[in-house]
Amino acid sequence: MSNQTNIQTGNEGSFLDAGRNYIARVKGGETGSLPALLGLMILATIFAVANPIFLKPINFANLLTQTATVTTLAMGLTFVLLLGEIDLAAGVTAGLSAAFLAISMSNYGVAWPLAVIIAISLGMLIGFLIGLLVAKVGIPSFVVTLAAFLAFQGLQLVVVGKGGLIGIDAPPILAIMNTPMPIAFGWILLAVIFVLYVGSALYSRRQRTTSGQLNKPMGILVFRSLTILIVGAGFVSFLNLERGANPAVTSLKGVPYVVPIVLILLAAGTFVLNRTKFGRHVYAVGGNAEAARRAGIQVSRVRIKVFMISSSFAGIAGILMASRQASVDAAAGRSIVLNAIAAAVVGGVSLFGGRGRLSDAVIGGFVIAVIDNGLGLIGLASGLNLAITGGVLLLAATADAITSRKSRTS
Repeated sequence: MSNQTNIQTGNEGSFLDAGRNYIARVKGGETGSLPALLGLMILATIFAVANPIFLKPINFANLLTQTATVTTLAMGLTFVLLLGEIDLAAGVTAGLSAAFLAISMSNYGVAWPLAVIIAISLGMLIGFLIGLLVAKVGIPSFVVTLAAFLAFQGLQLVVVGKGGLIGIDAPPILAIMNTPMPIAFGWILLAVIFVLYVGSALYSRRQRTTSGQLNKPMGILVFRSLTILIVGAGFVSFLNLERGANPAVTSLKGVPYVVPIVLILLAAGTFVLNRTKFGRHVYAVGGNAEAARRAGIQVSRVRIKVFMISSSFAGIAGILMASRQASVDAAAGRSIVLNAIAAAVVGGVSLFGGRGRLSDAVIGGFVIAVIDNGLGLIGLASGLNLAITGGVLLLAATADAITSRKSRTS
């Protein structure tokens, strides 16, 4: 009787039924970002006990800016990983884009908005070339992007020049990673996020009801909305606390400007993957490329577009990197790609394709940043930091392999 009522109302059972279904999926291996979230809470607790500075507003703000570049790059790489491909050139694409941003402003007097467009367009062009070689020529993405990784390092040396360093003095660019927003802007940002989430969720429910599909219980929407509101209010309140060393001279409080930028990228990318036909094609190709081809999906076009999206995110990551360092050197971006791939995989994006979300990359980025930040605060050697990060990545990849094997068997 209850099932018939649920069908008539267009709901997938009660809130408790949804909870039981989630637990059943977790037991079946569909853990998603749950292990990363649990690991994040455990790591944060350990580092907070080991060094109280970890929970200070100044360190939390530094953590947000520290993870922004890696998280942005990881979100772009998520699109590639969903196809079961890899992009080893994403880091140097970010570095090369940052170099073009800096040199166009410093050497040619280009206005910063146009310089930003140039940097992102360069990333998109690089992704287009990589996608062509992978999708049309049939060269494995590992080989293509490894070759691009080596070649773009040389091109970056040529662009930066003999000095090896190009400074950036455009205030809007520098403000992205180094300046907080006015206090009121943080609350406005939270209100906009809350309204957009609730509005989009209600619109989606209405669309599913109109098309005869089942909706999740309304209690889940209420729970998620309240969670966003409460957690968001806590973050904004915490970041609005004074964190300047000498407030009388320089006051430092408010949400960093980079936070809404990363959230906009997350929302846009999530919309593309979850609400568009192209996003469904990405998951279909990643799950089974041959089946997707037989279903009429232009697999090569999907691959090219995915590499273009990934490299565009890399271009944006290069701008964030240049903003934080206030300069660009010849080695910018060489090592960051490994952390970005680790962030995506640790967050729950599958290396085998077809499974993962952009929010997983964001959560994984926080895990990597917390490890780096926390180990630095308790004074452990940087070599141990790399070893622990590698171990976490190996555990995540092992869990991914086991989950994928279960899925194939079932």
